[in-house]
Amino acid sequence: MKVLISGAGISGTALAFWLSKLDFDVTVVERFPSLRTNGLQVDLRGHGIEVLRLMGLDAAFKDKAAPEQGMQFVDGAGKRLAYLAANTSGVGKQNFTSEYEIMRGDLCRLFHDASLERGNVKYLFDMSIKELQENQDNTTVTFSNHQVERFDLIVGGDGQWSRTRRMMLGSTASPDPALHLLPGMHAGYFTTTIPMRDNEGFDSTIYLASRRRSVMTRRSDPRFLQVYMACSDASGIQTVRRGDTQQEKAAFSESYRGAGWRVPELVDGLEASDDFYCERIGLVKLDAWHKGRVVLVGDAAYCPSVLTGMGTTCGVVGAYVLAGELSLLCGGGEAPAHSTLQDALAAYDARFRPFMDQVQDGVGEESIVTKMMMPESTFGIAVLNFCLRAITFLGIRLSSSSLMKEGVKNWDLPQYESLIAKD
Repeated sequence: MKVLISGAGISGTALAFWLSKLDFDVTVVERFPSLRTNGLQVDLRGHGIEVLRLMGLDAAFKDKAAPEQGMQFVDGAGKRLAYLAANTSGVGKQNFTSEYEIMRGDLCRLFHDASLERGNVKYLFDMSIKELQENQDNTTVTFSNHQVERFDLIVGGDGQWSRTRRMMLGSTASPDPALHLLPGMHAGYFTTTIPMRDNEGFDSTIYLASRRRSVMTRRSDPRFLQVYMACSDASGIQTVRRGDTQQEKAAFSESYRGAGWRVPELVDGLEASDDFYCERIGLVKLDAWHKGRVVLVGDAAYCPSVLTGMGTTCGVVGAYVLAGELSLLCGGGEAPAHSTLQDALAAYDARFRPFMDQVQDGVGEESIVTKMMMPESTFGIAVLNFCLRAITFLGIRLSSSSLMKEGVKNWDLPQYESLIAKD
């Protein structure tokens, strides 16, 4: 089978790895000039860790793992309010800090390099899909460089703002019917060259400010500080054109004025950064993840939003399930083989949708927990800080289970012998 994957991110490279084991002819196109090895820290949880082990990349992942030891909450004076250590036991659910933390670029590189080992995957950079024309037996693709080629299957792994999804849906006008932005919710990510302080350690630090603003800092390298800003009161950002980095920076700087703690120093870093990215937080929801010979994977199909902490895991597990169902077209394994490509794509949807339904359930809805964790008023911040101090004083162990969506119930990772057995 001749397969085209749009997007060389985590989902695209993970899928390329699995399809290489099926001896498919795989082409991955990426609109950036080279593999995007930038980006901040991501993690794997639950079933995502299972898939990593099936890939045989567990040891290689750990060689590149970020050294984060846990997460602390601090007040405006920088005093620790509460601490959550990483779960390094190898059993049970992860905490806010996963045992499997890694820089996004390192994970992309890991999957990319592993996908090339069999010689049947090629990457074309500085290219994208311009047009799709479905035929009876294949799909004709016109690329951005005007090259034309035919493929049996097109996979959109090009993220929350997927162009492939819009082509599949036949909707090139705004708004995208599958993308559901959460009103007023934005996040800004960047790195800055603030050196590690004495006794700082490799802990992520969260500071919560009034007007529903939060800041998280973390490190994977003593020379650089990763900064994550999230807010639901940055009204100025909503009027800024997406991708206008200077205006996005200005809107975030204004929104965080007077936020306290070390925010002025971080805003200086924001304004000087060359990797700032503003994310409009949202969900992607579709009634079907495929149409004809086009199928979607990862954020392009079912972005759960950064609020779940499960985006990377969903992309990795989804790529595995898609490849697994395609493997049954080959007639191997204990499960009945699919007779057509459409059967395989429908089975991918049926298998993985119960997982995603649980992850996306309730995301964006106002709950007591989310209201408590992002207070509007200074009084609300004082109450939250008091509660965090009390929890620490009483020795109560904080858990991430009320906020993270790792605990998917009644769903077992499928075992595709026809895929796993191929080494």
